[in-house]
Amino acid sequence: MILSSLSGISALLLLIIGGILLFASDVVLPAVIPDFPAAAAWLGQLLAGAWLGMAALNWLQRTATLGGIYGRPTVVANLVLYFISTLSLLRALLGPGGPPMLWFAVVIGGVMVTAYGALLLRGPPGVPKLPATG
Repeated sequence: MILSSLSGISALLLLIIGGILLFASDVVLPAVIPDFPAAAAWLGQLLAGAWLGMAALNWLQRTATLGGIYGRPTVVANLVLYFISTLSLLRALLGPGGPPMLWFAVVIGGVMVTAYGALLLRGPPGVPKLPATG
């Protein structure tokens, strides 16, 4: 239940943000990034395509077992996406002129990094571990 909720939440989060960037990147990016040229809105649409692809992956994997060796490609892909996104946002916030509203995105990204990192390192809950041989 927890894993399907995590995949579903991740899919919904990426779908919403990706959809906003796909259709309104010329409005959103200049509001978030000072002096962002409106002619470069294609960068937001390119990012939206990647996030919508990850949203589709998470949605299709929401009923699969994730963690440890199970669903490792999905877990690693999400971990890398959220880790890089969170670090990039944190760097932008710590620099001059970083919009404070991005702290919310950093906190959400940190929670997702922690969740997917725990899945990668500890494995899925409820799956019995094999006894050590030797």
